[in-house]
Amino acid sequence: MAIEGALQDVGLADICQLLSMGKKTGCLSLTDRSNFGYIYFEEGRVIYASVLNRPDRLGELLVRNHVISRSELSEAMEAQAHERGVRLGEILVREGTIEETELHRYISLQIEEAVYHLFTWDQGAFHFDPDQRPDEDGVFLVSIPVENLLMEGARRVDEWSVIEKKIPSLDAVFEVVRNPEDADDIELTRHQRRVLPFLDGQRTVHEVVTESGLVEFDVGKALYPLIQAAFVAQAGTRTRTEGGTSEDDALAQQLELGTAFLRSGMFEDAGREFQEVLEADPRNAHALFQLGLLAFHAGRYEDTLAFFDRIPETLRGSYAVLRNRALALEMLRRFDEALAVLDQAEPVRPHDHDLALSRGIVLLRKGDLGGALEAFEAYRNDPDLRTPSAAFYAYSVLAEGIAGRFERAVAKGREGLTHHPDSGPLLVNLAAVLERIGETGAAEALYLKAIQLSPAPAQAHKALGDQALARGDHDGARSHFEKAQKLDPRLGDDLYLKLGSLAYREHDFDVARLLWGRALEMNPRNEAVKAHLEALDAAS
Repeated sequence: MAIEGALQDVGLADICQLLSMGKKTGCLSLTDRSNFGYIYFEEGRVIYASVLNRPDRLGELLVRNHVISRSELSEAMEAQAHERGVRLGEILVREGTIEETELHRYISLQIEEAVYHLFTWDQGAFHFDPDQRPDEDGVFLVSIPVENLLMEGARRVDEWSVIEKKIPSLDAVFEVVRNPEDADDIELTRHQRRVLPFLDGQRTVHEVVTESGLVEFDVGKALYPLIQAAFVAQAGTRTRTEGGTSEDDALAQQLELGTAFLRSGMFEDAGREFQEVLEADPRNAHALFQLGLLAFHAGRYEDTLAFFDRIPETLRGSYAVLRNRALALEMLRRFDEALAVLDQAEPVRPHDHDLALSRGIVLLRKGDLGGALEAFEAYRNDPDLRTPSAAFYAYSVLAEGIAGRFERAVAKGREGLTHHPDSGPLLVNLAAVLERIGETGAAEALYLKAIQLSPAPAQAHKALGDQALARGDHDGARSHFEKAQKLDPRLGDDLYLKLGSLAYREHDFDVARLLWGRALEMNPRNEAVKAHLEALDAAS
């Protein structure tokens, strides 16, 4: 279950300790005014962390620390653009630009520094979403015990409370007023030697952090004794507005914040940020696209299309917009239009096997079984495909089952489970085929496995409810049907028909009428529901 609250009531250290002791897996999101950060946990250990607007991208971190050159980073990024799914660090190691052990050291450093920065927040809100994992694309994961971070984080918080008395802001500008290297009784640390050249009366502390390659804490720790000994003095403060921050920069930051909210499942907050961007820039393509995705997530598919239609024409033909437009059209059952949009996407990204899979799914939902099976076969036979996706196996099993090729359906389903053992749709579809050929025990085992997933597929509860109803277990049937309804209120009219019948059996006629009415709203042509309602009216 989700956990949320205010940081002023519960400190981040206590929250992390609680998640560690409970061996929790998920994403802890934190907000403090316009700041946003998140920490991902797996079995109670930190695997990833990031803070919005902090210069902690791995490539930049390696360049600033002189581990790789700017040209080496550019070459690696160019190679990455031509190798889908390959991480930047993998390319750097493969080319011999950096040793793997050193790469892992810097990955851990950037994640640890993000967590330490978040420990300084004492205001704002936190929200924990269980079972959330970071986007694997371009993300490097570690496994750090929380206890290690808590001890170092507490030490840094204590030290920083002293340091900030001399360095009140990262926008402060310092300059050298007396060269410490001329003093006989002063021995400079390695970090102090590194920051001194940047203390020119022009750069802010934030810029010193960026250009020295050190983290904020190390820069502050190096500066503090130099200020104390009067070698360095504050020359002023250069705020973002004095530096001429443009409206475009402000919008870019708001877009980043909205995207971070979206990535963490905080959809309402994300929508608010993107709407505010549109108020300032009504044709902002990124905000319109993300609002389209939010509308899709809420089941408002017409709104999704409306947002996409407002994207400037030059950007409307991007692959991401076309693929998501096709999905929205599919959900609206406008299948021919969805197929036409997928055809438009093909020249944008030629030879993308996912397009064949999407085409097969649309054709299957349209009722073109032969076309769907052909598209699935084209997807499966793509020479660049390594492991077929869970979606392929789920829909392929369904198509083979509809075609009456039950042995092929079962074989594909069992093959799919070797690759994707926790795919809810695959478990449900394979179970449905097994049930169709009389293997009800094996089907029930798969349904039971599916409802252990998080989130559980509503169809698995619906199927278990049908099985319970068939053997006369009305209480068990009602329990599963109600769980299915809670997971997916739009699952289908048959669900409400059966829930209404169970209510009628218990003489709860008002509830039965309500449930049957809902079934009729979903399918006005359901003759069984009409008959039940007419009988109920006659009895009344």
